[in-house]
Amino acid sequence: MLGAMHLPALVCASLLAGPAPAKPVSVPGGLGEWSRALEDLSDRVAPSVVQIQTATFTTPTAPSIGLIAKQRATGSGFIVDPDGYIVTNAHVVQGARRIQVVLREPKPAGASVLKPRSESVGATLVGIDPETDLAVLKVQRSGLPALGFGDSEALRQGQLVMAFGSPLGLENSASLGVVSAVARQLEPESPMIYVQTDAPINPGNSGGPLVDVDGRVIGVNTLILSQSGGNEGIGFAAPSNIVRNVLDQIRRTGRVRRGEIGVATQTLTPTLAAGLGISRSQGVLVSDVTAGTGAAQAGLQPGDVILSVDDKPMENARQFAVNVYRRVPGTAVPLVVLRGSERREALVTVSERARDPEGLRGLVSPERNLIPRLGLLALDLDDTVARLLPATRAKEGVVVAAATPDGPAWADPPQAGDVVYYANKESIANVEELRALVSTLKVGDPLVLLVERSGGLVYLAAELD
Repeated sequence: MLGAMHLPALVCASLLAGPAPAKPVSVPGGLGEWSRALEDLSDRVAPSVVQIQTATFTTPTAPSIGLIAKQRATGSGFIVDPDGYIVTNAHVVQGARRIQVVLREPKPAGASVLKPRSESVGATLVGIDPETDLAVLKVQRSGLPALGFGDSEALRQGQLVMAFGSPLGLENSASLGVVSAVARQLEPESPMIYVQTDAPINPGNSGGPLVDVDGRVIGVNTLILSQSGGNEGIGFAAPSNIVRNVLDQIRRTGRVRRGEIGVATQTLTPTLAAGLGISRSQGVLVSDVTAGTGAAQAGLQPGDVILSVDDKPMENARQFAVNVYRRVPGTAVPLVVLRGSERREALVTVSERARDPEGLRGLVSPERNLIPRLGLLALDLDDTVARLLPATRAKEGVVVAAATPDGPAWADPPQAGDVVYYANKESIANVEELRALVSTLKVGDPLVLLVERSGGLVYLAAELD
């Protein structure tokens, strides 16, 4: 029997022995299994996710005139082919003079919980598609862990997803959320649609994969809507089906070609249907057909209602544009059309979209195409470039692909698709001739370009810095 005099000794012994081992917390089976499934998913996906580091060079304004400043940025990407092909966002690598990819080395069993060893390797830019904000890189490595693509058309609102990347430079981070919307359009006339998610996405996540619970890529994290600049639960990813199409085309040809069939369309409304005597109030109304196009050759007419594309019902004109513009030119697409009370089937040949100046950016690199004093990325007018423009007045010239912030103060700045024919009354046939002429001018000298824009000629003037 213990007396009161022994109590302090017992308390001291208890304190010296330290706390008793914690009892295991009982976790409900379903919740524990779910947590372990997410851990396994992260372990499978993470080795394929890379951090992308870029360096760009700019010429600062006074008082540092003449100095070259280096700017560094980071983004994300993921491996899509064991032979070193990587997908990321175009804005992550646009204008970069140097691209490094941080590859994660396999983590051995029992290794530290700290981040695994990694290797930084140089990457080359295979191609860019500004319209979808996607880019493809290549590193000289083989046997890399690659991710496969899922079907973004099969996504459903509420589906669980995980986002991977390097938010705010924090390499190889993962976040969990759901699909908030499956086909979000950010601009009324844009054919580009996005997967909206509430999985936390922050600056630096751009280019990382959004994956389903099976580890398949169903989107590429691209942008956020935010009032604070950070995550507010509204993130957008380019759908995997669009990404896969862009990847395949860039790997084959270095650029993306988009299709059209030669029709102008609008969404059929009850008022239009009643006024035109159409028996249904939903579909895609053909308002015009361009002569000589696939639609004209297939017999489509104004007033026809397009019911389906490739057996997929068409509900509105935007949906129709999305389904056609990503078709490869030269292929044929089956349509079901309603004319009066008669349903018709038509096999329509897809042609390349006639004017796509945004596609010019995918053909340039700073090393080959930059004219620093003008702040322009430019291309020689050749057959490849001409296919992205309307008919031009001449067969030689310099085509503006994009502008940088480093050029002079133009009263009317050059635009993508402008074709330069003369500079200070000197005929210009190619980029080298324009670069050479500009190099002879002094600070404060005027430069006047004669360019073709939208079929007309216009003078653009600036004083050189």
